[in-house]
Amino acid sequence: MADEVISKDIAEIVEHNAELYRKLDGSRILVTGCAGFLGAHFLDLLAYWNEHKAKAPCEIHALDTYISGVPKRIAHLMDHPHMRILKQSATDPLPDSGFDYIIHCAGIASPIFYRKYPIETMDANVAATRNILDYCAKNKAKSMLFFSSSEVYGDPPASQIPTKEDYRGNVSCTGPRACYDESKRYGETMCVNFWKANGVPVKMVRPFNIYGPGMRIDDRRVLPDFFRDAFDGKDIVLLSDGKATRSFTYVSDAIDGFMRVLLSDFNGEAFNVGNDREEISVLALAKEVSGLFGGKISVTYQTSDDKNYLVDNPNRRCPDITKIRTMLGYEPRVMIKEGLARMKRWYEYSR
Repeated sequence: MADEVISKDIAEIVEHNAELYRKLDGSRILVTGCAGFLGAHFLDLLAYWNEHKAKAPCEIHALDTYISGVPKRIAHLMDHPHMRILKQSATDPLPDSGFDYIIHCAGIASPIFYRKYPIETMDANVAATRNILDYCAKNKAKSMLFFSSSEVYGDPPASQIPTKEDYRGNVSCTGPRACYDESKRYGETMCVNFWKANGVPVKMVRPFNIYGPGMRIDDRRVLPDFFRDAFDGKDIVLLSDGKATRSFTYVSDAIDGFMRVLLSDFNGEAFNVGNDREEISVLALAKEVSGLFGGKISVTYQTSDDKNYLVDNPNRRCPDITKIRTMLGYEPRVMIKEGLARMKRWYEYSR
């Protein structure tokens, strides 16, 4: 079983969407990046569906190279009925199983890691995506979900925040984040053209700062860093002035949105998946985490030794989710205080 915090989140998603998920019954599903933060949540959701709701179980194939994925996170699923987990890249030939649904969330999303593995990052977003699109065209999949990113927007001007899907973005093609940002943009270009030219039923999601239980504490993004410092009894260190703002999205809300897109008929469309109800500065976020530890943890400022740490880092990130809200009935429900509390409980359980 997954731990108590994640299991409760998964149960709430499934119970809330049981009628929609009936489409999964008896289907064959492929999840790439299955040991990553999001991929593992998909496996937990599908396992829960098979155990508690399915009239006919779905057959699940899952792939991961473990470059950034964590085998421990999915260890409880290794011998799960109707699930096969392989150590394999999504750039390699896919299992010949005629998948109905493909969730392509393989990728390296943490800036520290994608700058360490720039070629592998581009391969996941371009080569693997092309491989899967070709597979879908040949095998007549029912739906493919491509994980893009809110990073495709770059650093929008104030007039474009909250940011809608039709904003074209302002992204460097040669900067330190380009291996991630530009390969996500090109991945979307491939998806749209495979839909138009070959009828591949692909959809794209642009996640906005997903966080929560299951996020490895050495991920090197701000929230895991803050929690790592706090659990170690150290000051929470900001490597910026803390004024940049983000709209953070709790992972169960995000998974809810992703599944709505996957199981929809809106092929060739991109959807923001995020929380437009809260936008918080990095400094305020650090103080929220400190508060979970009784306010005994101070927040301090340092300058990163990495000269590129803040290059091309957007000042604000907030989604306009009108499209997914009106077309698919999506609504974020877990706000930052509750989400951070659940994240802390998970770290306490898993450390």
